[in-house]
Amino acid sequence: MHKLSDLPNISRKIEQLLLQVGIDTPEKLRFQGSEKAYKQIRSLCPDACFNLLLALEGAIQNKNWRNLSPQVKNYLQQVVFFYENDTMEESF
Repeated sequence: MHKLSDLPNISRKIEQLLLQVGIDTPEKLRFQGSEKAYKQIRSLCPDACFNLLLALEGAIQNKNWRNLSPQVKNYLQQVVFFYENDTMEESF
């Protein structure tokens, strides 16, 4: 598996976003982790949402995002909440 699009949840659109932030292989995505990749994408695309982060984490775990554990989903929801609030505070 050497292409991002070979990973579960990675659509052509998500692949393009990852490529824009310099993540061009599954190995680089795993190394960066879903949170860092999400943060990098949000810097280019501020409307990136929770579903993107779920897709990235699912891809890293090689499973459909729907099969992530409730604990992982809760944690990722907190990550998105943090970045959304951090962005809002910076705009004032």
